[in-house]
Amino acid sequence: MKKLFLSIIAVGLFAVAADAQQRPIAYINAKIIPIVGEPIEQGVLLVQNGKIVAVGDAATVKLPPDAIIVDAKGKVIMPGLVDSHSHVGEGSGADGSSPIQPDVRLLDGLNVRSSSLQRAQSGGLTTVNVMPGSGHLDSGQTLYIKLRDDAVKVDDILIYDAAGKIMGGIKFANGTNPIRPGGGTFPGTRAKSAALVRDQFIKAQDYRDKIKKAGTDATKLPARDLAMEALVEALDGKRMVHFHTHRADDIMTAIRLQKEFGFRLVLQHVSEAWKVADEIAKAKVPASIIFIDSPGGKLETMDVYAINAAALEKAGVLTGFHTDDGITDSRWFLRSAGMAVRAGMSREKALYALTMANAIMLDLDKRIGSLEKGKDADFIVLSGDPLSIYSHVLETWVEGKKVFDRSDPADYLIQVGGNGATTDRTMHTDCFDGDIGGEN
Repeated sequence: MKKLFLSIIAVGLFAVAADAQQRPIAYINAKIIPIVGEPIEQGVLLVQNGKIVAVGDAATVKLPPDAIIVDAKGKVIMPGLVDSHSHVGEGSGADGSSPIQPDVRLLDGLNVRSSSLQRAQSGGLTTVNVMPGSGHLDSGQTLYIKLRDDAVKVDDILIYDAAGKIMGGIKFANGTNPIRPGGGTFPGTRAKSAALVRDQFIKAQDYRDKIKKAGTDATKLPARDLAMEALVEALDGKRMVHFHTHRADDIMTAIRLQKEFGFRLVLQHVSEAWKVADEIAKAKVPASIIFIDSPGGKLETMDVYAINAAALEKAGVLTGFHTDDGITDSRWFLRSAGMAVRAGMSREKALYALTMANAIMLDLDKRIGSLEKGKDADFIVLSGDPLSIYSHVLETWVEGKKVFDRSDPADYLIQVGGNGATTDRTMHTDCFDGDIGGEN
């Protein structure tokens, strides 16, 4: 009987969701934080067919007669959070055969059925840059994904650019992670690390020149090289270079390489950014940083300080936050902004760092990162102020579809943890135990 009851509920919810895609949905009476523009105390957010139709107050937003009205009095609505560096989805990247592997695609190693994606939804994340690891100088191509529900295959969560190309960057790293003392194909020192990267970019320049010289004569084209193709995309600015780096000297090495080869660069982690914030600003390079409760784990992060974000803001650096999940759990991403404000960053830039700044770093700022007419209907509903530790993510919406609902027992379990919360195949709550594979 319980199974029949649950089936009826599921059918009913599906019908409402399907109808909601056709009919406009209006959240009214909420405090809306659009990120671009001032907060709206008695705000209205109108969405339909996966897009934002209007944002404003009751006096400026005209509600269609067929709109589904949701009274969100006492709630806060802001854009879906954008994570510029994560490892959700159990993605795999380069192997131990060589230190630089730009031909490796995370696209071919992501598990869309991983519960970590749902865990990220419960933290209010809607868009994620999923990375391969940092144990290589180049561990492969990253993947920008939307955390859509009910994904069966990786294609279901991909983001495409205007030309129909799958969007993603490429992951580089320096510092201790890719160093292997004792020789072999991996570098044993920081200087050798930079030399190997420089050598590969020079080869990519030569590969690109040969293609240009060949023109339309196919007989003069060089043999196809997937690794060189990816590096040429980086050289041509078509693929963002996301550079794992911590120490001030390593940060400057990454900037030095960027100046030499002209690729577009996002500095990731930058634990010692506060030491060279003005240099980062001078290079006009954005920085994606992480906040952790208990610094440690490697010597190169011993000088990480909570003032990092404030120092970067003061210097004028475009600054975003990331989770590096599972270094920081995606469910706690909002805390990054709160901790940054406590250490001196402005409230406005801290919220911007969770959303719009990261959207810019992923070349997605025309589509996500703020609540503006025409953008994707990616938003979250909070129980209170986003910087308060007492606030919860109540709902997460991706392209006009609700992908997380705290009032749903299964979603609640994912958000707070417990038995079954991390099971990829099935998730359950105590009151429903026995329903799967049994007759209870």
